[in-house]
Amino acid sequence: MARAKLSTTVASETYEFLERMVERGQAATLAEALDASIRKVKQLENRKCLADATTRYFEQSGSHILAEENALAKDMMSAAKGIDFDEEI
Repeated sequence: MARAKLSTTVASETYEFLERMVERGQAATLAEALDASIRKVKQLENRKCLADATTRYFEQSGSHILAEENALAKDMMSAAKGIDFDEEI
């Protein structure tokens, strides 16, 4: 993957955090540590967006839709017990 050049300054605690990631072997370089941190932030933002959309959906649904959704959720929970969504999807 091609990398873009980024030249900036960061707070000392941010720099120390990235250095610790490298020291622990979670990243090979500071750049990789920053990429990993940004990926995690994006993942958290995506989860929040999905949670918000789900909340809106259920707030706008009628009782018959909610009953169908509850039945479907029960079946899907049973089927998804062995899936690690962060790693497999």
